[in-house]
Amino acid sequence: MTEPLVVFENVVKRFGNFEAVKQLNLNVHEGEFLALMGPSGCGKTTTLRMLAGLEEPSEGDIRLAGKSLVGVKPHERDTPMVWQSLALFPFLNARENVEFGLKMRGMDGVERKRKAFEWLERLGIGEFSERDVNSLSGGQRQRVALARALVTEPGILLLDEPLSALDANLVIRMQAVLTKLQRELGITFVYVTHSQSEAFAMADRVVIMSKGEISQIGTPRDIYRTPANRFVAEFVGRNNIFSGRVNKRGAIDTEAGTLHVDRKLPVGDFVSFVVAADLVAISLSKPKERNVIAAHLISEEFVGSMVTLFFEATGGTEIKVQAQERALEGILRTPGQLLYLSFNASSSHVLKY
Repeated sequence: MTEPLVVFENVVKRFGNFEAVKQLNLNVHEGEFLALMGPSGCGKTTTLRMLAGLEEPSEGDIRLAGKSLVGVKPHERDTPMVWQSLALFPFLNARENVEFGLKMRGMDGVERKRKAFEWLERLGIGEFSERDVNSLSGGQRQRVALARALVTEPGILLLDEPLSALDANLVIRMQAVLTKLQRELGITFVYVTHSQSEAFAMADRVVIMSKGEISQIGTPRDIYRTPANRFVAEFVGRNNIFSGRVNKRGAIDTEAGTLHVDRKLPVGDFVSFVVAADLVAISLSKPKERNVIAAHLISEEFVGSMVTLFFEATGGTEIKVQAQERALEGILRTPGQLLYLSFNASSSHVLKY
């Protein structure tokens, strides 16, 4: 069986007595878009920097295409990186920035100029090839940085929060650019981000990290619908988490009321389960479903046509509901109003601690 393109095997990274990455085992497959996510200090950027050669592992091995990278200098690896700061050379114009890597490889001037312009054209900014990079917009500079990384046609591209400095509308556009490029070129992308929306919109698989360890690896849908543990469920952010003890009827007695899940659980166990915000229904009158919670509306948050409503139920339990604005047109909503929230037992997912 062919080994994955990248293999992290029992990798540990220490800074003094602090373990930033702990016994990391991770495979990155050829041609996939892999996103590394997690809170600040979780080890995601350190992992990327070890792959780039900017940090050496304290223990373990990292292999690229079957060859160990331990001790291999950054410039000897074919692992270009697009930085959060972009790190463009201010004294070079757009084309010259893109040419730089080709020049370091000894390519003649005519050919590298042709290739640099070809990549700027491919990224839709060929007309700005002779512009000073400081005169370009944020999105244009982002495309120059991408062209500079891709002009050498690497097998893998590393991206360290490359969209974090862009305006929200530019982020959406650049997500489309990145996804299109990755699919067309078949290049493996390893992408570090703190943004759930970025990772879920672009990645084939997402790695959630916490305190230097992997909490879960899966498709965006897997992670959103079936988080592996409470940390992942809370990190995803649009999950409702209920906790309580299993009663003799197999239901769970929570602060928000007695609720049912689609799973048999041992009587007396204390368990937690999640229900995604988009799987909770709202009604003005009490429905006949088994899982019904009376709750007071606290506030609403609009993002385009989507609305997230925040409720407070008995015991102070906060519940989130996410829906299309048009689906809520028949429901008059005012802060403090009592509404009924319901969900199917099959919409729940019991967590492991």
